[in-house]
Amino acid sequence: MSGGLAAPSASGRDLPAWRRLLKERAALAGGGIVLAFILVAALAPVLAPWDPVASDWSAIREAPSFLHPFGTDDLGRDVLSRCMFGARSSLLAGLLSVAVAVFAGTPLGMLAGYFGGVLDVVISRCADALLACPFLVLAIALAAFLGPSLENAMIAIGISAAPLFIRLARGQTLAVRAEEYVVAAVSLGLPHRTILHSYILPNILPPLVVQATLTIATAVLAEASLAFLGLGQPPPEASWGSMLDSARQFLSEAPWMAVWPGLAIITVVIAFNLLGDALNDVLNPQD
Repeated sequence: MSGGLAAPSASGRDLPAWRRLLKERAALAGGGIVLAFILVAALAPVLAPWDPVASDWSAIREAPSFLHPFGTDDLGRDVLSRCMFGARSSLLAGLLSVAVAVFAGTPLGMLAGYFGGVLDVVISRCADALLACPFLVLAIALAAFLGPSLENAMIAIGISAAPLFIRLARGQTLAVRAEEYVVAAVSLGLPHRTILHSYILPNILPPLVVQATLTIATAVLAEASLAFLGLGQPPPEASWGSMLDSARQFLSEAPWMAVWPGLAIITVVIAFNLLGDALNDVLNPQD
């Protein structure tokens, strides 16, 4: 009888990252919710049953009904339609502001960690100075300085989040720079640009992707806060934060005005956090 050994089954870590991600329940739940909100935001003009800015003075603060499933607000506007169009503002602000933070912070962090010296000191001290101010306070200050608009809110949130990526990219670059393959590339005289682009960046991407996903949740919450304070999407355009601002005056008379945009914000924030945690488990497995 032959004593051949059966081939070992592939462990979870031997699978591609996307297949490991599909095995994570948190990733499926978070990713599914995020995808659903993105589809609602993209198809809002088709899916919304009413014009989100059209007032109906005969249906002011009307309770949820078959005609208006989420009720109407203080101007008779359909809350469901406004929530759908509000998803555009919140998700756009979250995604684009984090993109600003990533593309501004990552190169600076890589340069600081790779070259060190005076450049590292200057970049690190500037990042530390921004991090010393609470994220939301800094975003509010910048948005107030730039003026109320969705674009300025995204810029303010992006600048406020950039120091996180500067610090993360610098720390990861310092670790990767000490690896033998980077030392060998330097000894061979490869250009710094090639080393940064081809050797360091691919190896620091996983933690940056995880941080970006988690930061989107914070950015969505920050955009809602800025809109609540009148520093985000200007009326009459729909925004979850501005909807909450209007609803606070009628919490006892029309609670549905606050319930639905509030639930939307909470759901999106939780979904991005679930997705970020799952990405962290897949891309940065612990021994």
